[in-house]
Amino acid sequence: MSDDSIQLAVIGGTGIYGLAELIDMSTELPLTDFGDPSGPVRVGRLREGGARIAFMARHGEAHSVPPHRINYRANLAALKSLGVQRVLALNTVGGITEDYGPGVLGCPHDLIDYTWGRISTICEEPGSEVIHVDFGEPYCRSLRQAVLQASMRAGISVIDGGVYGATQGPRLETRAEIARMRRDGCDLVGMTGMPEAGIARELGLNYACLAIVANWAAGAGPDPDEVITLDDVLANVAAATADVAKILHELTAR
Repeated sequence: MSDDSIQLAVIGGTGIYGLAELIDMSTELPLTDFGDPSGPVRVGRLREGGARIAFMARHGEAHSVPPHRINYRANLAALKSLGVQRVLALNTVGGITEDYGPGVLGCPHDLIDYTWGRISTICEEPGSEVIHVDFGEPYCRSLRQAVLQASMRAGISVIDGGVYGATQGPRLETRAEIARMRRDGCDLVGMTGMPEAGIARELGLNYACLAIVANWAAGAGPDPDEVITLDDVLANVAAATADVAKILHELTAR
């Protein structure tokens, strides 16, 4: 990999619309065969002389695109067009099982897709080549290990493993839905994990998720009657961003 190549792309979720630490930043507006991405790609470095990384806000930098309307294909194709090989998704999620309380960071190893009606493949258009990718292990093992090792070097606690349940949104889930997801084996719930992970696999990108637990899911946690507010979600995400930045520094260290 050349010194000028982009070593890592980061896709930010709810509450993460930029990386304040980026220096020497430029803006890229790639064109894709799948239409417009959620917004510009910001490319820069986390330190002088450091590796170049790319950042894209999944929902747009003004949080204007709801989960079911995100053009996941265009977002990932835009990153790939810049020469990106590794993509780390930052996903704001709810915690279902007891280890995943607000403020916790996790690197899930598996997922269950509950979404519907989204364009979920690059094989959508008539005449497209039909691709049957292996998806038994939806997250890239080597990138997951790199994230976990970077977190250890940074002194940041990240849970190794967990099952991410991707729901349709933009509404939050009912208690019965979360109870079902718990029975299914989900530890985390979010709205953007799919089809992003599947499309990344089709495009040949090494993709992993760093999940930021912003709240207990409905009916989970010590207070099953707790009402989830966006203000609480954003406050918990903001509190975790410093730790995320430290992990990214280690992950991109040469």
